Amino acid sequence: MPDHSILHSKNFFVFNLVLAGVIGGFVLALLMFSCSTGAPVASAQGAEEASPSNLPIVDGFPSFRAVAAKVLPVVVEVNVVDIVKQPTPDSGQGWPWNFLFPQAPGDNGAPKSQEFRQEGLGSGVIVRRIGDKLYVLTNNHVVGDASEISIEMYDKREFRAKLVGKDPRRDLALVSFTTTDKNIPIATLGDSDKLQVGDWVLAVGNPFGFLSTVTAGIVSAKGREGVGPGDTVADFIQTDAAINKGNSGGALVDMNGDVVGINSWIASPAGGNIGLGFAIAINDARRAIDDFIEHGTVQYGWLGVSVQDEYPSLAAQMGVADMKGSMVYHVFIDSPADKSGLKPGDFVTSINGRPISDTNDLIRIVGDLPVGKDADFAVVRYGKAEHVVVRIGLRESQAQIDKNRGLWPGITVVPIDDQIRSQLNLGSGVRGLVIADVVDKTPASIGGIQQGDIVQSINGTPIKNGIDFYRAINAPVKTFNFQVNRQGTTVSIGIER
Repeated sequence: MPDHSILHSKNFFVFNLVLAGVIGGFVLALLMFSCSTGAPVASAQGAEEASPSNLPIVDGFPSFRAVAAKVLPVVVEVNVVDIVKQPTPDSGQGWPWNFLFPQAPGDNGAPKSQEFRQEGLGSGVIVRRIGDKLYVLTNNHVVGDASEISIEMYDKREFRAKLVGKDPRRDLALVSFTTTDKNIPIATLGDSDKLQVGDWVLAVGNPFGFLSTVTAGIVSAKGREGVGPGDTVADFIQTDAAINKGNSGGALVDMNGDVVGINSWIASPAGGNIGLGFAIAINDARRAIDDFIEHGTVQYGWLGVSVQDEYPSLAAQMGVADMKGSMVYHVFIDSPADKSGLKPGDFVTSINGRPISDTNDLIRIVGDLPVGKDADFAVVRYGKAEHVVVRIGLRESQAQIDKNRGLWPGITVVPIDDQIRSQLNLGSGVRGLVIADVVDKTPASIGGIQQGDIVQSINGTPIKNGIDFYRAINAPVKTFNFQVNRQGTTVSIGIER
């Protein structure tokens, strides 16, 4: 008979126990996996918490199909044509051409030119309808100085379009087209302030002419200010959703399909997408749409000050060290700020209750303030908190401002520290404030104040720190007598405000 003793041995029992455990674990894992990937309700609450809102589950994964279906019909391709003139080569120059082809009567020899059609494309978002007219928001750099503009819809229909208005400062433009079709959808504008870093977003546009392209990514950062091409003033949303040439003017949308940004530019050493795309926050564009339709241009609020982030050493003297805000260094005479009592040396911490993070933030917020309305400025003046109510004016061109307004005081001072003492070869006993900058064509510049002068007194009042200086130049007088130390010599300079 066969020997069955091995079936009863201790080793065989342990082997069976381990084998049963492995099989049981595999079956349990298989059951858990099948439950987690199935479409039925099984663990609806857990799946809802782990997935972006409003996204259907397709084959066990969240899908953007519903978001794309909502936004694709409201994003168009913007095609532009620039008519440019270029000089044509004149083959009739020199021997023997001048002999063979003499100059025609009446030909004064002026250089000849030829017109060329230069085509370009970008994207746009249908943002409003008024009667039979639909309005498309895009970038200023997309329309440029185009002689012809047309738009192509998601359904491939094409319409001739007209420029309504453009604004290079914000890099926005609005074009319009006319149709009796009442079924064309209009984009839903979201609230870009509610976006959070890490939120899913889609970029929709026409990269390289590939109509109606959708890419996905997240919000990589918010509030990117002081970046972008040229002097663009905007609150940019940074995203890693793929953006390429042709995407400019297209939509950045949230998971509700609401437009939260207008795709504008990319940071790339080679010109292609590397995951650094930037969109103008839609909350920065809302008023521009109204201004374009009503005025044909964006109307910016004007305060009439020159601001910048404070020097740390001066901030300590002015009582604003470690505070967020922006310092007023100069005020344009007779500007809204000057008439309302905002003064050089004021440190602005909030506007209408909205905190100011830095100078770029202040410039952007002031530009968005309604013209002719009052705004409440919270400031720190001479170390104490105050409020100044300013009636906002209409921003003129920089050329008009430079021509028509005087800047007071036109000088920037900083406390003398060891570095400045070494640069100017000053003795250890020299104290006070040194002129760090003099603005050209201002009263200070015309009066003869120079960079490197050390301010000793103003109108007989000794100047020892920043508060002393700004109290003195804000005095209600017209003439200011500066005593300065210039390379060891005391110089007296009179300035008229």
